[in-house]
Amino acid sequence: MKIAQWMKQSGVAFGTSGARGLVTAMTDSVCFAYTVGYLKHLASLGEFLPGTQVAVAGDLRPSTPRILRACVAAITYMGGVPVFCGYVPTPALCLHAFTLGIPSLMVTGSHIPADRNGIKFNRARGEFLKTDEATMREQDVTLPDGWFDTDGALARDITLPVITDVVPGFVARYQDFFGPDALSGLKLGIYQHSAVGRDVMVEIVEALGGTAVPLGRKDDFIPVDTEAVRPEDAALAREWASDGTLDAILTTDGDSDRPLLADRHGNWLRGDVLGIIAARFLGAAAVTTPVSSNTALEQAGFVRDIRRTRIGSPFVVAAMTEAAEAGLLPSVGYEANGGFLLASDVTQGARTLGALPTRDSMLPMICALVAARQQGVDLAGLVATLPPRFTLSDRLVEMPTAQSQARITALRADPAKGVAALGLLDACGGLAHVDETDGLRMTFENGEIVHLRPSGNAPELRVYVESDSPARTTDLLKIGMDAVSTWRDTP
Repeated sequence: MKIAQWMKQSGVAFGTSGARGLVTAMTDSVCFAYTVGYLKHLASLGEFLPGTQVAVAGDLRPSTPRILRACVAAITYMGGVPVFCGYVPTPALCLHAFTLGIPSLMVTGSHIPADRNGIKFNRARGEFLKTDEATMREQDVTLPDGWFDTDGALARDITLPVITDVVPGFVARYQDFFGPDALSGLKLGIYQHSAVGRDVMVEIVEALGGTAVPLGRKDDFIPVDTEAVRPEDAALAREWASDGTLDAILTTDGDSDRPLLADRHGNWLRGDVLGIIAARFLGAAAVTTPVSSNTALEQAGFVRDIRRTRIGSPFVVAAMTEAAEAGLLPSVGYEANGGFLLASDVTQGARTLGALPTRDSMLPMICALVAARQQGVDLAGLVATLPPRFTLSDRLVEMPTAQSQARITALRADPAKGVAALGLLDACGGLAHVDETDGLRMTFENGEIVHLRPSGNAPELRVYVESDSPARTTDLLKIGMDAVSTWRDTP
């Protein structure tokens, strides 16, 4: 069957970051087929042939080792050489693979619950783009006889290779650019939960001269979402910060490619604010970010070229690469979830940070901490240097994607009527502009924004809001969530 048929049959489809689905649907045979289709696509591009190394790694979900084994089986079947990088951050895997110019894949579901997982595919020197996904869907894959039982479980004796340690090179990336004393004198909490990079974060902080304090380590998988922070994670940060001894708290999502940074008061910074701070610190000439990100970027006025895209790193990668090819250097990208990407090298003084065109969680957090020190302020003071625009987001869970899309399509057909029906006309006033880049982003005459969009990774409806004060943004998010809460119960 073609991969498109495998996807339809299994329910494991492409989202914004690779193929994702329920663990029960991601059988060994499905994961094997997807990996074979991926390698066939790369072969058509001249990036894979028998004997090619393919780097693999995974997060700490219970299902990840099984899925990794199925992927390694597929690589072996296709004549490739699997290189197992262990359970490490996605950017650590990508740095290793991109440097060598070899394909790589990461078994991860990122921030989604442990009953789901995914496979994120990469090209030899960059992320898998939407054009790659389209071509991969057309690849024909037939399972080899005798490799799987009737339930789709791998029946061959396939073991994961000995681990190739990619962590030292990942740590050296930051130490070489920022210097061994960049974080000296700072006491930084590391919220470890079940993030695959929880120990690597400690290593990086210590390599830059900081004092790392591990916090909240868990054996069970915790679905920390850097874009829609859980109430319990907000409470934990405030508790840890309450004694006043920590300068900041750092954490990431499950595969450690998206950052979450809290100030010394335990307030988590929004990822799109962190992105602006990092872009400014790195002296970006071009910044690419999804349409959902904070508009303080435009108001800050330090960027020559700003490009707004659909949500998802493949869209950001494509646009920021175009900016780099046009000579707008440095060219960077970031997402509202905090993931930060470098399309080009960045040079400051005698030190150069190499391009890494995939989400990087540590870079923006280090940039913010170093920038605050240089300006003689704490993180809260650094954020205060930006124009006063505030964003929040939440999600309506267990909302089928088709149902979300149908609702948004109806709203798009007559926005003015739909806004009134949702109660947003009374709350925000007249509608000034509608952006359909990704979902429906409504800007009102008072400058407030409400953005509705089906998640690309899970059956959820995302709600994003923006206004000019924290209190109003909190109220606006409640208004937006209340407005769509009935959608789930009334198809």
